[in-house]
Amino acid sequence: MTPSRRTALLPLVPSSLLADLAIELPRAVRLQRLVEALRAQFRCGAVALLALDGDQLRPVAVDGLVSDTLGRRFAVRDHPRLAAILRGQGVICFDNDSQLPDPYDGLIASRVGEPLPVHDCMGLSLTVAGRPWGVVTFDALDIGCFSAAAQAMLASLSDVIAASVRMTELETENQALKDNALSPREAAIPAGEDPEIITRSPAMTRLLHELQIVGQSGLPVLLLGETGVGKELFAHRLHRLSSRADKAMVHVNCAALPESLAESELFGHVRGAFSGAVADRPGRFEAAHGGTLFLDEVGELSLPVQAKLLRTLQNGEIQRLGADRPRRVDVRIIAATNRSLADLVRDGLFRADLYHRLSVYPVPIPPLRERKADILLIAGRFLEQNRARLGLRSLRLSADAEAALQGYSWPGNVREVEHVISRAALKAISRGADRRAIITLEADLMDLEAGAALSPRHGDRAAASTIAEAATAADPAPSSHRTRAGQALQPSLQSVTDEAQRQAIRDALAVSHGNWTAAARQLAVDPSNLHKLARRLGLKPSAQDARR
Repeated sequence: MTPSRRTALLPLVPSSLLADLAIELPRAVRLQRLVEALRAQFRCGAVALLALDGDQLRPVAVDGLVSDTLGRRFAVRDHPRLAAILRGQGVICFDNDSQLPDPYDGLIASRVGEPLPVHDCMGLSLTVAGRPWGVVTFDALDIGCFSAAAQAMLASLSDVIAASVRMTELETENQALKDNALSPREAAIPAGEDPEIITRSPAMTRLLHELQIVGQSGLPVLLLGETGVGKELFAHRLHRLSSRADKAMVHVNCAALPESLAESELFGHVRGAFSGAVADRPGRFEAAHGGTLFLDEVGELSLPVQAKLLRTLQNGEIQRLGADRPRRVDVRIIAATNRSLADLVRDGLFRADLYHRLSVYPVPIPPLRERKADILLIAGRFLEQNRARLGLRSLRLSADAEAALQGYSWPGNVREVEHVISRAALKAISRGADRRAIITLEADLMDLEAGAALSPRHGDRAAASTIAEAATAADPAPSSHRTRAGQALQPSLQSVTDEAQRQAIRDALAVSHGNWTAAARQLAVDPSNLHKLARRLGLKPSAQDARR
């Protein structure tokens, strides 16, 4: 574009956009002001700015769309309009008679309670610093909203929009480098903008900012949090931020390791070490050499395995089962638990020295009930996943459903949100909803009343206590929820199940005269798994009993 042509187009640029380019603004504020100014300029129903993350487009700022849109992830292959905009040269426009499905059908916020289809749409692909960055989209419920003049105006604004995005990136990277002494690669993953961890909560944003430092430190990290808060996602973020990001991250579910096989799984074995060992086999530590080993549910490891794990952490050596010589390994440990390791240490079920080795840097992850601002964002993520999985045109929440989700306590955290949305979508289909229509999920499909009395599991409450200590919080997680009138609600399904398991174990031990091995045979479970279950349920076998 020639200088004279560019000057001629300057009057078309909204003054607010030019003014924002001259001042420093927080990332979220700058991008939000950008989409608001564009929506006002084009007088349309909604504007969205979406960043390209791999094969998905992630909304980073929207104006005029429903609240859960920011949590959605739009797979480019599932949305032909977005794909056309992304690969297009210049402005791409879709008129009301276009047969291509619109990703925002039913999501325009200005028509509350009316899941109307979008009529007109236009968009522009954005190139920032010489690389494809994402797209900006414009949608309207009115036919003919985007005339040839409007399309020409958007084309003239492309450089200004790209400049706003680039300025935001530069400000974010410079601030991260200044505050945290991060490398450019690490600063490129700004707090609150992780593609997997969906949040706008101040507490979570602070936590992600903290992980920027912890990730590069190389220290062992202990992730503390209730079931379903997403500890594995945080472990992956720590790995991506570390100097080991180009190496493997190996996940070990300690709760699923039978005690008889745990040593072999972690440290490997040589041929002939035991019956069935027909070849040498490396363990998980060797697989993670140079990278990260994630020990999920680390509180479930037996004391003998804990001792061997401690030795490896102390001297950086492992010894395959049946081998004569040790091997050196270079592994960063990230552990996670929903239990209070401090309580397990007190009860003699976890080694104090291993606990201190693992908890060099404890990271408490807040439960969903403490970050209400994230509920609809997370729901949006699972709405879009279910829309794609079930082959639906559009899937949205009614206003009552949104209120019900925000008023619920979420004892199962993010995982429970996923299950609730998936169940509601399936129910809507089973009740005859048309897959080609805009499907609105009502509050009654959520079945939240049945789970309103659920409280965190015993282990989760213990973890909440540990989290409170780590965060210097005043109040531990409550052992039960109460109604507004202060009366106790019905016991949770988990507590009823736990008590039934306790009674079954007590009965089997009585018949077996306290012999745990015989009790395991009677209950048709592996003895090591019975010991783990008994410890979780508070039926703590003594060391002498455990050897029977």
